[in-house]
Amino acid sequence: MVKKGVPLRSPIERPTASKPDDDPYLWLEKIEGGRALNFVERQNSRTLRVFNEPAAGRDRDALTAIYDRPDRIPYVRRRGSHLHNLWKDATNRRGLWRRTTMAEFRRPNPAWEIVLDIDQLAASEREDWLLSSTSSLPGSPRYILSLSRGGSDAVTLREFDADTRSFVADGFAMPEAKGSVDWLDTDTLLLSSAHGEGMVTSSGYSRTVRLWCRGEPVDRADVIFETAANHMRVYGLADHTGAVPRTWIIDRIDFFNQRIWLRDHAGTTKLELPSGIWMQAYGDWFAMKLRQPWSTGGRTYATDVVLGISLSAFLAGSRDFSVLFEPGPRRALQDLFWTAGSLVLSILDELKPQFQICTPFTTGWSRAILGGLPEISVVDVWPLDCHPSESNGDLLAEVQDPLTPPSLLLIERGVESPVVLKQASKTFTADGLVVTQHEAISIDGEHIPYVQTGPAGETGDAPVYMTAYGGFGRSVKPYYSSTLGKLWLERGGTVVQANLRGGGEFGTRWHEAGRLAGKKLSHDDFAAVAADLIRRGVTKPKRIAAKGGSNGGILITNMLTRYPERFGALFCTVPLTDMRRYTKLLAGASWIAEYGDPDKREDWEWLKTYSAYHNAKAGQPYPPILIATRRRDDRVHPGHARKMAAKLQAMGYEAYFYEAAGGHGHGKDNKERAGLEALGFEFLKSKIGWQEGEASAPANAIAR
Repeated sequence: MVKKGVPLRSPIERPTASKPDDDPYLWLEKIEGGRALNFVERQNSRTLRVFNEPAAGRDRDALTAIYDRPDRIPYVRRRGSHLHNLWKDATNRRGLWRRTTMAEFRRPNPAWEIVLDIDQLAASEREDWLLSSTSSLPGSPRYILSLSRGGSDAVTLREFDADTRSFVADGFAMPEAKGSVDWLDTDTLLLSSAHGEGMVTSSGYSRTVRLWCRGEPVDRADVIFETAANHMRVYGLADHTGAVPRTWIIDRIDFFNQRIWLRDHAGTTKLELPSGIWMQAYGDWFAMKLRQPWSTGGRTYATDVVLGISLSAFLAGSRDFSVLFEPGPRRALQDLFWTAGSLVLSILDELKPQFQICTPFTTGWSRAILGGLPEISVVDVWPLDCHPSESNGDLLAEVQDPLTPPSLLLIERGVESPVVLKQASKTFTADGLVVTQHEAISIDGEHIPYVQTGPAGETGDAPVYMTAYGGFGRSVKPYYSSTLGKLWLERGGTVVQANLRGGGEFGTRWHEAGRLAGKKLSHDDFAAVAADLIRRGVTKPKRIAAKGGSNGGILITNMLTRYPERFGALFCTVPLTDMRRYTKLLAGASWIAEYGDPDKREDWEWLKTYSAYHNAKAGQPYPPILIATRRRDDRVHPGHARKMAAKLQAMGYEAYFYEAAGGHGHGKDNKERAGLEALGFEFLKSKIGWQEGEASAPANAIAR
């Protein structure tokens, strides 16, 4: 059990191998420090003075109007008989939490019942509230609302009744902290929160799972599971798909490894499984994807294979797994989830989407292909119902490509032909534009795919916008983007999205190649795509603008320090830049499995090769850069962006800084989001010499 009165060190107090006076800009890590805020105010004023041109104002207003459009798709999830949606527009800047029925949702203009007006709540309580998430019990109108101040990951929990549309008097309520909650029954919550003395890991997340009973002070809730302080986090999930409710406890050792425990009437049992798995259970069945080879029951299963088995048989000692999916060199699982007793596998095969449905029986598993969906474009599929125990198998699918706005489809019971529920309107002129796929050759000979969208033909001087991510096994797809379409493509520009190593497009081997010491290869991949655009005669270096955020911010700052000659301008948002101190700042320690531990000498040897804050040197041909962060970002510390900008400016480089409102994601409303986007695009266009009206779609263009 956690020892009371012995609090863990906070993430920023983790022992460091470097001395504070080695860093002359350490004071910028004090988020609300007076000197730091003065720096931010001066920098914001300078950046706005230079780039907040009339064109940027027009772009901000144009984007805001698009984001606020009343005819955009309202994305929904079903709870009981209602479809729920969180809606933001010009009138409801923080959002309306609302609901309707499926019959009503099928109408062109459905009627909505307002459950909670977040703007009214924020005004009445004089708090910067945003609705982060909701958690409900199947069959009950009671919810736990997670309310975020200004977009931070840390949330305040409060019980809410959707039928009376009011907070529950003397209901569950808890102060601000990072974590999650799930309903075990009407009077009991599974609490996984960093709130309380000794309840936080070195990553800043929950160290315990607690049973919190109605009417009980949260600090007196029973701790039913405790993890080590140096593990990433632990959380509990209530499972109502079995004959009786049960609890899954997930002990996340790091970002990619976990131990899984089952808690039911028989006690708490650790499942003897590999740590590097994706696992999902339903009723008496579970399925998992392996991250590494595994030998059991006289067989060896390969990396990225998906296995299925009866849970009761497994607990009784059986290891007779069924192989549900086998990967290929460029064929990889992207997701798996249960719906109405069937397992849905989301697959990318040569970057083309496929979906397979596997249903378990006592005699084996049946397999079917989810039909009626395009074999090209971007396709995402997910369950309509929030609670698997309430699902009848209905699925939602979204189909789009860079020039075709999204369609929302309903696939009833997972077997019927898809029916279009909603179609998004075109938000930019796409006539004369084409989408093509290419591959660049990276520094070690690896083929790096990328998607290019823009005018046909190569001019050798195209204004190019490049972006990528390349981390955490996350796959990036060429979605329809109103922002890129309106501010870049419609005006004759070209957009390029690269699939770097470190992502998950081709499975674990693709991620592993760009992880830890391989992260530098991920950056080489991006530079190789830039070089390939030049080789193919699309553009020239000074006409290439690039943007990336978070892990992609590491990418962009490494383009600055390692490949400055290949870019004309760089836009870097919510970045990591100081890889020496990143583990001491907010959630940084949770990413050691992706980057490495700078307090280990062998890890620092590779980390220092892509720690842009340390590698920036005077007298280099660095292109102009705008570095932006957000004050309420409690995931990636704003100090990374602040310090990088300050250091570059002291060296005499053309570096700009801007600190916006909001958390790690967007600002609290569509106008804030649009404002930062417009500012960044104005910067990029001005620095690659792309003047307004220089390039545009054909005069007779019509919306595609």
